[in-house]
Amino acid sequence: MKPTIADILSLPVVRNGKPRQVGGGRLDREVRWAHVSDLADLTDLLQGGEIVLTTGPALLADPTGYLEGLAAAGAVGVIAELLDADVPDSVAANADRLELPVVVLECAIRFVDVTEEVHSAIVADQYEEVVFSRHVHEVFTELGMRRAEVTEIVEAAAELIDSAVVLEDLTRQVLAFAGRGTPAKDLLRDWERRSRLTPTGRETSTSGPEGWLTAPVGAHRQEWGRLVVPHAGDLGERARMPLERAAQALALHRMIEQNWTELEMRAQNGLVDDLRLGRVPDEAEATARAHALGLQPGLTYAPLTIRVVESVSADQVMAQGRLTRALDSVRHSVRGAGRTALTALRPTGQMDLILSLPASRNTDVMTDVCTAIHTSLLRVDGVVRVTIGVAPDSTRLVDAARGLAESAHVAEAALSLPKSDKAFHRTTDVRLRGLIAVIRSDARVQAFAETELRGLLEHHARHDDNLLETLRRFIGLGGNKAELAKAMNLTRPTVYARLARIERILGVELDDAESRTSLHAALLILDSRPEAERGR
Repeated sequence: MKPTIADILSLPVVRNGKPRQVGGGRLDREVRWAHVSDLADLTDLLQGGEIVLTTGPALLADPTGYLEGLAAAGAVGVIAELLDADVPDSVAANADRLELPVVVLECAIRFVDVTEEVHSAIVADQYEEVVFSRHVHEVFTELGMRRAEVTEIVEAAAELIDSAVVLEDLTRQVLAFAGRGTPAKDLLRDWERRSRLTPTGRETSTSGPEGWLTAPVGAHRQEWGRLVVPHAGDLGERARMPLERAAQALALHRMIEQNWTELEMRAQNGLVDDLRLGRVPDEAEATARAHALGLQPGLTYAPLTIRVVESVSADQVMAQGRLTRALDSVRHSVRGAGRTALTALRPTGQMDLILSLPASRNTDVMTDVCTAIHTSLLRVDGVVRVTIGVAPDSTRLVDAARGLAESAHVAEAALSLPKSDKAFHRTTDVRLRGLIAVIRSDARVQAFAETELRGLLEHHARHDDNLLETLRRFIGLGGNKAELAKAMNLTRPTVYARLARIERILGVELDDAESRTSLHAALLILDSRPEAERGR
């Protein structure tokens, strides 16, 4: 940092002159250079920021004109070696009026010693600034070359500034942050309200009731966010350069990515992963991060998982784009229903949500949200079916996140259920099908189903005479033959004949409850296969 007037007065060589301030106020002004002169008019010799060292003839001859000239030329102070001379009262009066510090030395000193020390400090500061500037340039050039993620850019800025840095969008939602030792729950506390009290400027500036240092992110008139240093009090001008370079790096990052929605999705995806895997056990930190990402506080939080069945497509790029559009559609549906949620897209295409539920909650809220999601997803090209699994809600966000495992299980199991108008499913809706959905990939389970139904499946492959569907309906009706005849619009003798034929093929008695249970489980395993789902 450049030396201040107070720093110069504390130098041993200056203290030997017994300095005494006679007026002018503040001594914390930075000094750009030290200039020695006894001339009365220094207008053409000063560029601003200098402290003038003089033996005082011009000051004593015309205090008003001399000090006004120095102030107009941009000088920050005067050190006058007056020795035994009387200081006119007008010197102090004019110094105070112009807010130009005037210091009188009562003993003679070597001005060359003063300028030598001051200029050495200034040059050292300038060299340090050059080194720091080069380091900042190297850091952000390297980040740009390897297309670093947004979080890396923000963390690099925070490390260079040695203070917390937050990236927010135009709606004051936090997209990334680096705390530098400040807990997230403290850094992001009530973020949106505090941010709105700090005006957005076109240039890097310090403003707002908390003195935030902010820098706009994005091209002029196309700004899409800003970087904030909430604790900028003692950082000085050095914090500006890294913050502005970080803003430039983020703008370039967005130009490359060309997808702002994806940036927000990644932020939420990362938080949901952290919560789901237990990386954020502290509820205060979890809610602070979630609320900063746009999740409104709720009485409870509900875990949801969405599974979609898509038409077969060989184009994997198109399929991935469809999933991204599907997640964007889900987010719009949630907002359209007047709710907020954290969302995450899994590599398998599964979508996880943590939904904020209101204090005045009723059973229709979940139905409304899930119905809106169903409607919007079925409008996405290639989506043919949607199931939503819901786990019990919780008053704690971290507990709700743990429920995503259950909601995923329910959504998976619901795919094997017949299509229905249900907006969502819970564990009580899937029951045995839920268990089968978990274990269906086990070879022993598959062997059991094949053993139970082999004869009928082979017969169905050869004749396709509806016996398999007859068995499925018979078991679904609890073994009631009269209801089966009515449901299939057949006479009872025909139904009895078909059931007898099924018994001969399978070698079982359908009147036996255990046989029906075993066949029911085998049919559920058969129907839980993905190819069975596509054939429905």
